[in-house]
Amino acid sequence: MTEQHEQHSPAHRFERGTDGPKVIVVGVDGSDSSMRAAAYAAGLARRQHALLAVVYVQPVLAAGAALGAPVAETTDEIAEDLVAQIREAAERLKGMFEVRWEFHTFRGDPYNGLVTAADELKADAVVVGASEQAGHRIIGSVAVRLVKTGRWPVTVVP
Repeated sequence: MTEQHEQHSPAHRFERGTDGPKVIVVGVDGSDSSMRAAAYAAGLARRQHALLAVVYVQPVLAAGAALGAPVAETTDEIAEDLVAQIREAAERLKGMFEVRWEFHTFRGDPYNGLVTAADELKADAVVVGASEQAGHRIIGSVAVRLVKTGRWPVTVVP
């Protein structure tokens, strides 16, 4: 007769919420699609227990294009307005959805600003709204360019 030996393997432990992103960057510019992206990213951050980094990229215009226009003040006002909108939304959902979030402002064009933000904030994922501009079908949207960069998973929210 053959003797049978039982092998005891250590119990497999399921680790919940440890494999997902730790930092999720979402680009906002006040457009409807960017605000939907922020809401989607907030839900993802909540489920993954990740930090939500809300990023607004302030455009930098050439001096000639800004003749007579207080561009820096205007973009600062937009940033402040976005922070107020996000704080208001967070306050309404407080207790229902606990999400750790930060607001960051970068300067430049949207693509390079988001790349810089994602690199500096050590993003594990990037969420953006789909472009609402017709011209982007020809030259490529920020979302398509981010996907082609290939450094992070990119989610595009319609």
